[in-house]
Amino acid sequence: MSSERPVLLTGAAGFIGFHVARRLLAAGRRVIGYDSISPYYDPALKEARLSQLATQPGFLLHRADLLDLDRLRQVFASERPSQVIHLAAQPGVRYSREAPRTYIDANITGFFHVLEACRHQPPDAAVGHLVFASTSSVYGGNTRLPLSEHDGADHPLSLYAATKKANEAMAHAYSHLYGLSVTGLRFFTVYGPWGRPDMAPFKFTRAILAGEPIDVYNHGHHQRDFTFVADVAESVVRVAVRPAQANPAWRGELPDPATSSAAYRLYNVGNSQPVQLLDFIRLLEAALGRRAELNLRPREPGDVADTLSDSDDLAAHIDFRPATPISEGVARFVDWYRGFYRV
Repeated sequence: MSSERPVLLTGAAGFIGFHVARRLLAAGRRVIGYDSISPYYDPALKEARLSQLATQPGFLLHRADLLDLDRLRQVFASERPSQVIHLAAQPGVRYSREAPRTYIDANITGFFHVLEACRHQPPDAAVGHLVFASTSSVYGGNTRLPLSEHDGADHPLSLYAATKKANEAMAHAYSHLYGLSVTGLRFFTVYGPWGRPDMAPFKFTRAILAGEPIDVYNHGHHQRDFTFVADVAESVVRVAVRPAQANPAWRGELPDPATSSAAYRLYNVGNSQPVQLLDFIRLLEAALGRRAELNLRPREPGDVADTLSDSDDLAAHIDFRPATPISEGVARFVDWYRGFYRV
């Protein structure tokens, strides 16, 4: 293993966190996982992911909650991470209507604690770069496509999106005040093996195999920029080793939301090939060899209309662009699902 200081990865047992951890470990990096194994969805799936990581040299997990600032500071002090990748969060647009306090605790207070832990590291153990997960949901009421980091994102349609937009503002403030290099990544509809049970690909697959109808909101007419999880993990790992820099051309009279006079940057992480939900379902049907029974429903409050990522800035920054075809990604997800659940 590399002798360099490790990466601290929050949410290591999560969907994206698991894939990022595997990618880092494959590159020879030491990974310090930090995860509370929240029961928002089946903890057994999270434990299965962790069991895969536990077999890899260089992985260490701290089972702890980000709300425990003292414990988090102890981990920072003992592990001395050179980079921090913050992926832990309370996800889900619809659940944020039912349990708003959970989002404030996990996404606002939890991220505040990560920022505090980063800024209080001593000079000989300073965090060189903090990378954190944002979401395409922050674009909210924006309808101009493709969605660009350089456009405003001031009209979130869900509390989940609002907490992530708040994270971006908090990160910028810490970068400006304390010189912390921070990059936020706006993920677009991530899917793939080891996915989350609360997301459409997982829910649809389970229902189709069980012969149950699936709820299809907005009558299936909206488009999503489905982005394969391996592409997302590759993007995160490449970004992590390229600390954000101040933009010398930034001007307050015409402020660019994606950059700053501080060491702060935002990037979209998307496949840039939107797929209509009904077409996505047809791909699932083909991969599963079964037809879906559709329960067509109106658009839900909090759901954005269509998403299409402008990922040109990301590609220029890291020399990589998410590009896994949706047909390939769906097939790989279905293969994993059938193998994992033996169906």
